[in-house]
Amino acid sequence: MMIGTGLDFEKPIIELEKKIDELRNLATGHKVEFKDEIKKLEERLEKLKHQVFENLTPWQRVQIARHPKRPYTLDYIGGIMTEYLQIHGDRLFADDKALITGFAKINGQDVLVLGHQKGRDTKENLMRNFGSAHPEGYRKAIRAMKLAEKFGVPIISFVDTPGAYPGMGAEERGQAEAIAYNLAEMIKLRVPVIVIVIGEGGSGGALGIGVGDKIFVLENAYYSVISPEGCAAILWKDRAKAPDAAAVLKLTGPDLLELGVIDEVIKEPLGGAHRGPVETAKNIKEAILRNLKELNELTPEELVKSRYKKFRKMGVFEE
Repeated sequence: MMIGTGLDFEKPIIELEKKIDELRNLATGHKVEFKDEIKKLEERLEKLKHQVFENLTPWQRVQIARHPKRPYTLDYIGGIMTEYLQIHGDRLFADDKALITGFAKINGQDVLVLGHQKGRDTKENLMRNFGSAHPEGYRKAIRAMKLAEKFGVPIISFVDTPGAYPGMGAEERGQAEAIAYNLAEMIKLRVPVIVIVIGEGGSGGALGIGVGDKIFVLENAYYSVISPEGCAAILWKDRAKAPDAAAVLKLTGPDLLELGVIDEVIKEPLGGAHRGPVETAKNIKEAILRNLKELNELTPEELVKSRYKKFRKMGVFEE
């Protein structure tokens, strides 16, 4: 049972989970039967979960996407891949630990996997820069992707960042150029590229490793040109209006699917990936393998042509 750090709208669920655990511990310690009481509470808990999690607002999904216990890139690599060998450094400046990459196997097939990586505590978050990559992170990523292209290896990209790091050092080292270069080069890659937004998909920081043949978003992840708080600060000069901004930004999976920005929404367990990381990893693996099978049948020329067409038609509409 998942008990711990909770969001505001999760508190009634967490309180009920605590009561059930207390009754179980009491029954074990004192050899007293509470089966009927526990069963009633479990039924009430299940009903409450459905009421809360099946009617989430866009802002609540953003909060789940940022949940501190949500699985990160390395968790998914460990859960669905084997023989992971990490690649370090951009051969120009440094090794950015906010963006990781390396070769691995998925069901015996070689893949290059890359993604943003956040930390679990303050020390690790400082080392990972809270998942906000520097230019050297994006340059390391494209270096690895071109290596994968050279050997005909498909690429799997996990997106989970509030945005690229906007600090002075990053700007001095060419943050905007590094992301723009990745966009131009990824569109031309002659191997299959699958992108999965697993948490936050923030602006250019997400796009820097987000150009693919197939783009998936987890059910409680978001993908947006700006954070809800940033949007609220610009439009209403009030970051407190972030929930309103989240609603109008159309940043959740169903809206993105309807707009043609993504190809599929990957299901999460009731309550979010942090409540069922194994099941979530299983769903991601199934989506990767199913789509890799389809993409592997295309020639390099067909891949590039269809990927270019896919991105060119985004934003085109008729009145």
